[in-house]
Amino acid sequence: MLEKKEHNYEKAVLVGLVTKEQSEEKLQEYMDELEFLAFTAGAQVHQRFTQKMSQPDSKTFVGSGKAQEIREYVHANEIGTVIFDDELSPSQLKNLERELEVKIIDRTNLILDIFAQRAQTSYARTQVELAQYEYLLPRLTRMWTHLERQRGGIGMRGPGETEIETDRRIIRDRISLLKEKLKTIDKQMQTQRQNRGKMIRVALVGYTNVGKSTLMNALSKSEVFAEDKLFATLDTTVRKVVIGNLPFLLTDTVGFIRKLPTQLVESFKSTLDEVREADLLVHVVDISHESFEDHINSVHQILTEIGANQKPMIMVFNKIDAFAYEVKEEDDLTPSTRKNISLEEWKRTWMAKNKFPTVFISATSKENFPELKKLLYEEVHKLHIARFPYNDFLFEYFDDEETTS
Repeated sequence: MLEKKEHNYEKAVLVGLVTKEQSEEKLQEYMDELEFLAFTAGAQVHQRFTQKMSQPDSKTFVGSGKAQEIREYVHANEIGTVIFDDELSPSQLKNLERELEVKIIDRTNLILDIFAQRAQTSYARTQVELAQYEYLLPRLTRMWTHLERQRGGIGMRGPGETEIETDRRIIRDRISLLKEKLKTIDKQMQTQRQNRGKMIRVALVGYTNVGKSTLMNALSKSEVFAEDKLFATLDTTVRKVVIGNLPFLLTDTVGFIRKLPTQLVESFKSTLDEVREADLLVHVVDISHESFEDHINSVHQILTEIGANQKPMIMVFNKIDAFAYEVKEEDDLTPSTRKNISLEEWKRTWMAKNKFPTVFISATSKENFPELKKLLYEEVHKLHIARFPYNDFLFEYFDDEETTS
């Protein structure tokens, strides 16, 4: 578990299920991620509760015996928050609050809370507020119990903290107002994208916390906020980058995550438009993460959902400086596993047959950066030739360290 100073964090426990669709190994991966999400939001995880069930219980998500076990633990240890790894229905939330008598947060609400903390611009705050209201609307009756207690903390930021009299009509009106506001901003952003000239547009995509912002800073020599937490940046950032003497626009986008709330996909439509309208995608992968293959699949799934999966792409395997594996003894005849495959061996697996150009780097130490920049130049150059066949003589690649913003 992550070590944290207890007095700065809410005390929380995690709850997840092993089901027919979700193995015990997969659940542990999700729970590790959920703990990192909780840490990012400001919680200290004291315990994890897991249960094997064919499907979630319709009333309390977990069985009655497990619910009683959780109740006894949270009351004995003064735990204030119970976080569930899946989205709970309004009735499950209501029943669990009655049963456990503590604050109940599901994965969707936790992610929305992190977004509420991280949103910096008016546009991002509007997007998050819309997603929160759409999450709140079917849960309004349940949320009133929180409002009457006037409790703060994780899951309680954002709309309606003190508006006890809020009803469904007011929330629906607010949702309509926010949607109209976003439509206006979307039109403005569409105009901005059209006014960026005829330069090739490159978008950084990838799972959250894979180093996109760090890579953005290294390539553009800018100071985009980067931190070792999930969803460190929400606001789309665009910088002009020049490699050799070939300029292009580089966009840093919000990170993806497994079980991404549908409310966020919809409310962040314009942010995702930056991905849809890009000429080239740079898919950044944290190769030091034990679940990086699952992260790749999650990103491809979301790209498919937003209609951006057919775009030209470069695969950038980042954080090679943090990659570690267990060295097998020479006489060890046991089959190789994910934990004892070296980086060189990974490169000879499916990665070598990957249909996309691939490079292995460290955005922090800039290891293999010349190779990355050459690859970026080549791919942008191809797109530039296709768009402006008569301007090709203006550009040539030269290996230098001059990457300007």
